[in-house]
Amino acid sequence: MEAALPSPAPRVIAFLAFDRFQLLDVSGPLQAFASAAELAGRPAYRPVVLSRAGGLVASSAGVRLDTLSFRRAAALRFDTLIVPGGPGVHRAAGDAALLAWLRRRAAAARRAGSVCTGTFLMAAAGLLDGRPATTHWRSCDLLAARFPRLRVDADAIFVRDGKLFSSAGVTAGIDLALALIEEDLGRALAMSVARHLVVYARRAGGQSQFSETLRAQSADDGTFDTLHQWIAAHLDADLSVDALAARAGMSPRHFARLYRSRTGTTPAKAVARLRLEAARQQLEGAARIGTVAQAAGFGDADRLRRAFHRHLGVAPRTYRSGFAA
Repeated sequence: MEAALPSPAPRVIAFLAFDRFQLLDVSGPLQAFASAAELAGRPAYRPVVLSRAGGLVASSAGVRLDTLSFRRAAALRFDTLIVPGGPGVHRAAGDAALLAWLRRRAAAARRAGSVCTGTFLMAAAGLLDGRPATTHWRSCDLLAARFPRLRVDADAIFVRDGKLFSSAGVTAGIDLALALIEEDLGRALAMSVARHLVVYARRAGGQSQFSETLRAQSADDGTFDTLHQWIAAHLDADLSVDALAARAGMSPRHFARLYRSRTGTTPAKAVARLRLEAARQQLEGAARIGTVAQAAGFGDADRLRRAFHRHLGVAPRTYRSGFAA
């Protein structure tokens, strides 16, 4: 009887912990890798959480994780090193010994990167100089000011440049983990993990961090709440400035000025964003592209295709395939 081939050794996925790290930045991706191993039916991954001294480390949520010290982990060969964010990241970025360890272990790993404001720690270690990177949208301006050699992408879910990566706030770490799992174990397993975790099946890295509806609501002081609700329900209607001004009971000139002063954008740009948001949501439900183009107010599939390429860098069909069962 022919002997069975031994299974490949599990890939070590190392998560760095420091005082007041953000719990979900670690627990979300860690669970994705753990679920991948479970669904693969073999120990494909070995997630470990590390800290400089080892032992219990408190997250910003108050939950403590038991960690392995750098010394005890010295013999481990990291496949992937992931740095979380959290309120404690800026203090950690001032720890010269920690930064030296991070530079050394990131260089030796097959790939390394960050979740949320963990990008600040990667940048402080000099790992991202001259590279594209992202972080939580609230911290993008600070990241760009503090590390001018970075090329900050303030809108992306995650960014990959060779072996180094960074992702946006909190749950974007799960999107990143799904992308890495797909790279390692194939699309079918990554999709199974996404369904197991009841999350979207791998949002594309170039997809926006923002919900456009939420963006409009957040920017406005309430003046146009009713109008925004009407627009969202009538995206296939005439949404020109003249039509919207009539709906709001204003002259077109006054409406355009007031809208921009209240929301920080023009009515035309707001409508375009809301239509794109609606098209994305419908495509995530596997609707036909022509039907989506009509319902979202693009008129035809060609205009929808141009809008997707311009704003998301992918075709509608490619975007939809990321959500197929």
